[in-house]
Amino acid sequence: MAESGSASGASLPSADEAFGDTHGVLISIDAVVIPTFPDGALQPLPGTVALLQRIRTAGLPAGVIAPDRDAHELLVQTGLSDLFDVIVDATTIEDVRATGGPHASPFRQAARRMGVASERTVVIDTTAAGVEDAKRGGFGLVVGIDRFEPRTELEAAGADLVVHDVSELDLGATRADPWVLGYRGFDPAHEGHREALTTLGNGRMGTRGARPEHSDDGTHYPGTYLAGIYNRLESTIHGRALAEEHLVNAPNWLPLDLRIEDGAWWSSGAVPASEERHELHLHDAVSLRRVTLHGPDARRLAVIQRTVVSMGDPHLAMQETTVTPIGWSGRVTIRAGIDAGVRNANVASYVGSDSTHLAEPTFRAEDSVLLCEVETRQSGVRIATAAHMTVSGTDEDPTTKVVESGRRQEFEFDIPIGDGKPVTLTKVVAIFTSRDTAISSPGDAAVDRVRDAASRTAQLRERHAAAWRLLWERFAVTLDADLLSRLVLNLHIFHLLQAISPHTAEADAGVPARGLHGEGYRGHIFWDEVFVLPVMGLRLPHVAEALLDYRWRRLPAARRAARGTGRDGALFPWQSGSDGREETPALLYNSRSSRWMPDNSRRQRHVGLAIAWNAWQHFQVTGDLEWLAQRGAELMVEVTRYFVSLAEFDADDGRYHISGVMGPDEYHDGYPDAPGSGLRDNTYTNVMVSWLCARTCEALDVLEGHFRGELEERLGVRDDEIAKWADVGARLAVSRHADGILSQFNGYESLAELDWARYRARYGNIGRLDLILEAEADSTNRYKAAKQPDVVMLVYLLGMDGLRGQLEHLGFRFTDEDVVRTVEYYSSRTSHGSTLSRVVHASVFAGLDADRGWELFREALIADLDDTQWGTTREGIHLGAMAGTIDIIMRSFAGLRVTEGELHFSPRLPARLRRAGFQFAYRGHRVDVQVTPGCVELSLQPSRAAALRVRVGEATAALKGGERHEFLVTPKGSLPRSTQRRTP
Repeated sequence: MAESGSASGASLPSADEAFGDTHGVLISIDAVVIPTFPDGALQPLPGTVALLQRIRTAGLPAGVIAPDRDAHELLVQTGLSDLFDVIVDATTIEDVRATGGPHASPFRQAARRMGVASERTVVIDTTAAGVEDAKRGGFGLVVGIDRFEPRTELEAAGADLVVHDVSELDLGATRADPWVLGYRGFDPAHEGHREALTTLGNGRMGTRGARPEHSDDGTHYPGTYLAGIYNRLESTIHGRALAEEHLVNAPNWLPLDLRIEDGAWWSSGAVPASEERHELHLHDAVSLRRVTLHGPDARRLAVIQRTVVSMGDPHLAMQETTVTPIGWSGRVTIRAGIDAGVRNANVASYVGSDSTHLAEPTFRAEDSVLLCEVETRQSGVRIATAAHMTVSGTDEDPTTKVVESGRRQEFEFDIPIGDGKPVTLTKVVAIFTSRDTAISSPGDAAVDRVRDAASRTAQLRERHAAAWRLLWERFAVTLDADLLSRLVLNLHIFHLLQAISPHTAEADAGVPARGLHGEGYRGHIFWDEVFVLPVMGLRLPHVAEALLDYRWRRLPAARRAARGTGRDGALFPWQSGSDGREETPALLYNSRSSRWMPDNSRRQRHVGLAIAWNAWQHFQVTGDLEWLAQRGAELMVEVTRYFVSLAEFDADDGRYHISGVMGPDEYHDGYPDAPGSGLRDNTYTNVMVSWLCARTCEALDVLEGHFRGELEERLGVRDDEIAKWADVGARLAVSRHADGILSQFNGYESLAELDWARYRARYGNIGRLDLILEAEADSTNRYKAAKQPDVVMLVYLLGMDGLRGQLEHLGFRFTDEDVVRTVEYYSSRTSHGSTLSRVVHASVFAGLDADRGWELFREALIADLDDTQWGTTREGIHLGAMAGTIDIIMRSFAGLRVTEGELHFSPRLPARLRRAGFQFAYRGHRVDVQVTPGCVELSLQPSRAAALRVRVGEATAALKGGERHEFLVTPKGSLPRSTQRRTP
């Protein structure tokens, strides 16, 4: 049962595994069925039906509030009547309300008829009125479903939780502490989701929060992923032979199983468990699990497991399992080891005839150390996992033996235990690969490191905790806002650092879209760094540089790709893996239609623009001329060359045109009569190419002198080529609607309008409208519809002023009013089929309407927490979206913009965000920021770096290390006043 994240702190006590012992569930009919189009027939909602079936299996009462006179017949027709013990229909509601008194609420009446107390009953309703009624009735947990009314209204009515669909509701989730993500009991419907959100990592490896006693069985999925370790595999999927590269699921180091006396093994599922709690402590990155096991003869065993993946040493992890008998003495048998019999099966649609990326393992057991060595089957990467195991707290040594089964090997400890006396098995693990530096061999390195660490476990814990203290000092974002927003923002920062940390800088790795948390998108790298690097670059610029180096090292592959299409420069892949080739599959399987459909997303050439954007932004933050000359400018030059060679001049209109591309939207890969052939003059692409041409020329000017001379000689840059860049950048075509709104691409205005109401009524969540329409033998190419922002992405990156300025550079006049109309136009035609969509919209709207921006920000926050993307979070978190929500606080609500040698703030806090604080690094300074509705306060930590220029509105200041400055800001853009005080 979920604890509330609201101020009320409402919670329901739970005594069993999933739902508690003395409560029931009441649900409104609108959360159970939905009318279908066009006949209006009612269709059960799958997520609600699944919950009701689990409630029925658990033996709990359920009731439905249905304000229809024929409610019972309606439920019979939909096959749902047997799932409810109580049906409160229109007649009952009228009678109840006529009588008045304490049970005048339909919810109270239903609870009374079910024989359960209101305070131990969950109410699920779709309306603010229903939520308010349930809160007045004293119900223990009130859940709002925001299908018909916005989240804000349901929360204002008192909802403890708000979700979009009942399938997102995890009744075991606890959200009472902004630094702890907790779960009670075991819920198979949400286990994969929980595993992803409780992943532990350090930027070099990530391990899902799977239960150590279980293997991959369809419900549980252990996964350990190593940054940059890929393998290509040939497999047959849905009748097609495919060769695809995947981020490899490495040997599972978690396995630990036990039994009480001669009873069943914990993993068998035959051992009753109670009082189970799993907590992820964000501040120090510790996973804490507590559970009581019930063995033969009513013998109870308290189990506590603490797990860390060390941020102090990127090769180490530790699992401590403490068992304490309650009221008895005897024996416990524990098996702990390594399982190399893993495969890549986290994403069902990727599983074909072969999903095993690891060759046969070799094991070696020596003293207290178990060593497993494997090699990836195609890429030939050797992986060594060493586990050191010790038992402490016993009066006599346990009996130990080695147990091997298939590709799994374990130590088995037969341990004598006494009543109330805790015994701990400590398992320290080291993982090395043949890609690691400063080692002789992975196996020797793993054994040496694990033996050393096992002798100093207290130091391992302290180094881990100290590393996280330093990271939180740099990355923490403090909000004076609601508890849920604080918890989820902390969770997002935490998972960003699990995937990208200082240790990532030591690896040749990019930004995996799904982190090191699962196998979604096969572990590939897309353009998510455009959302990640603004956060990372302003805190750990050397890590941002390493991520850019991943792209720079793959310039040879990008140059080959460009030549292969008859173009100059560098063509970066939409999906990248180990060597920089295009990894985007040519086909996508649509489970709705059971058909393969073309996947032309490799036409998203704009990924190169994102790389060049990041390179320039990194220079803005660091001012590192040497890096710009050696690597950053090279990326920019080669991407510029590619797009300039793609542009074709039309003498009739005096403009350059770019054809055959896709924009970020992804719903349009061509025109209705030419699907898959790409688009002409995608506005996002053309405007960003214009921006890039100008910035590349500017980069050469900045490097004037020996840096520029060496760069031009190395890359063969000529004066006439530079002139061509400038010409193309000033004369690219941009299409506009008749009313002046920017067209997403040439011809967009002639597309048909989509009947949004019809599709939402029929399908509910229409984020993957492309799959829905393909199943109907239709195509998104025909409609004015977007999966995610396209034109609006320009406002996200450039800002309103930057977009207007770039359009003026191209010869187009565009006003602030035009920007607002354009944003509103496309916002109303966006399905938000990507988690990035609401991030971009929240950021953009924060500059137009801060309160609306805050609403969108909170929707963006919950995407992974509530698994709003059709259950895909179990395949890995959405790293770009998580980073994007962090950036919104800085970029949008605090209004921080980085320009060369100067920082700009234009704060715009929404009413529900009373204060925001964060720290960032800029050109040798570390700056602490506090923003309130009336003030921007900057405190520079001591530094000898050159003075920092800051602008807030028209007020400016030059600050040195150790100084503090306050800008007093009046609302709605009035010019700020400035005061300054030097700290002692």
